[in-house]
Amino acid sequence: MNKLELVQALKDSNGLSKPEAEKVVSIFFNEMANALAKGDRVEIRGLCSFFVKEYKSYTGRNPKTGEKVKIAPKKLPFFKAGKELKERVDR
Repeated sequence: MNKLELVQALKDSNGLSKPEAEKVVSIFFNEMANALAKGDRVEIRGLCSFFVKEYKSYTGRNPKTGEKVKIAPKKLPFFKAGKELKERVDR
């Protein structure tokens, strides 16, 4: 399912207009992204959680040349499926 399909499902199931459904979906994803950008954890009970992992800098290697390369510290978002979602998918 992509964002447009989610908007359509929201529109069909709740009798919203397409612009209203688009606004709801946009607000939802924007607020999730804002929370993650601030370093907060986003948890949707029974479905999943999103959180940010921090990585320290390290020395890597360029696979093409073999040259050592300094990798800067970084933060990456991660997704963790909830118990109920895992059980539902595994049926």
